[in-house]
Amino acid sequence: MSTPAVPEPLRQQLALALDVDDDVVALRLARELQPWFGVAKVGLELYSAFGPDIVGALSDMGYLVFADLKFHDIPTTVGRAARVVGSLGARYLNFHAQGGVPMLQAGVEGFLAGAESAGLPEPVPLAVTILTSEPDASPEVLTARVQAAVTGGCAGVVCGTGDVATVKAQAPDLLAVVPGIRPPGAETHDQARSGTPEEALAAGADLLVIGRAVTQSDQPAAAAAALVEPLLVG
Repeated sequence: MSTPAVPEPLRQQLALALDVDDDVVALRLARELQPWFGVAKVGLELYSAFGPDIVGALSDMGYLVFADLKFHDIPTTVGRAARVVGSLGARYLNFHAQGGVPMLQAGVEGFLAGAESAGLPEPVPLAVTILTSEPDASPEVLTARVQAAVTGGCAGVVCGTGDVATVKAQAPDLLAVVPGIRPPGAETHDQARSGTPEEALAAGADLLVIGRAVTQSDQPAAAAAALVEPLLVG
């Protein structure tokens, strides 16, 4: 298979969700799918199985790493944990906006300080608004959590495709990270707030998180190529 001509700006908008519990599998997928993805998402499953070293391993491959750890605890604990993740080289780290402004502020400060102490570029702290598995959350909840993200100093939020327009209207400078991305007609599994890549980008998404539609395919590279191809038109 020839390497597709995916422009670098588009690659940096596509995050590969390595939601597996085996580092060998994760790194194999990362190598195979790197022509399409510039960001690698490390969730609780992989982080718990492999530990903090997975961040360095993926960074060494050339990926920007999204540590999808969804911190939610007392501010001191979150701040200290975020400082560690920042020092590891993660570019993105998320916190539950439900944790409140003081917690978000502590997490943001810790994350930025950790990166600075390691001489790394300033990272991007994110607030999780509503999980993609929560289809019935009210607009008021979304609005309140976006405001918490802004007040807490986050540079972006994690939200569903259908929530991007609301987020951008309320806080246009926030980066919108959208999980649950899959091809038209694909199984949504436990992600009720899902969307296609075209829908998410049209809504104003900045970073698309793509996982099972590619990683659980019998031919991951072919699945990635098919998913990205419509974004290359024009």
